[in-house]
Amino acid sequence: MSHEELRQRICFAAARLLHSRQESDFNAARWRAARSLVSGYIPGQAMPTDLEIRHLLQQLVTGGLPESRASSAAEDDVYAAYYELMAPLDRVRLPADTHPEGDLLYHSLQVFELVCEERPWDSEILTAALLHECGRGLDPYDAHNATLDAVAPIVSDRTFWFIENLPTQHRLSDGTIGVRARRRLSSHDDGEDLRLLAWCDSEGRVPGRQVRSLEECLLTIRDVGE
Repeated sequence: MSHEELRQRICFAAARLLHSRQESDFNAARWRAARSLVSGYIPGQAMPTDLEIRHLLQQLVTGGLPESRASSAAEDDVYAAYYELMAPLDRVRLPADTHPEGDLLYHSLQVFELVCEERPWDSEILTAALLHECGRGLDPYDAHNATLDAVAPIVSDRTFWFIENLPTQHRLSDGTIGVRARRRLSSHDDGEDLRLLAWCDSEGRVPGRQVRSLEECLLTIRDVGE
């Protein structure tokens, strides 16, 4: 991606953050947008000025943003939403007897890494791998429903299906649920991929496993989706 293209993406994302009132400060919106797109060093020439962001913001307010750019900005909003759901999970500690790896973010990054090894071309299952327990940071007492509520507006139907049915697949693997559920999931077009996701979820519990950063995971999903 060229510096100019990155500058435009950051500018669109920052304008959307300000327009949706997720941010009220231009500098905070600019850096939040930039970090949702790039995990490492960001060259100065790739950072839009306040004036550039203000110009796009005005177009959003008046409805004058071209459709193609609006679509790009809306896509940036989705990845920013993923980041906002996932970033706090490094503070969610998991039971040491079942999760020796430590915090929930590290667990989720491990699951993503394992799924990426098997399905590097499939952005929807990669998204499910990353977000599958994001609701635990919102409501630890009803984490699964909190996850479903959080992801429903921002993921595809297929990704939602993976996340929705993952606990059932675990119960099938444990032998704690009956034949009807097994038949329903096994006969589904994505039944095999769901079993893979459940296996990766169980295996993503290794202390010290090397994983990519959250930002790198989001860039991977974006690149695969494109």
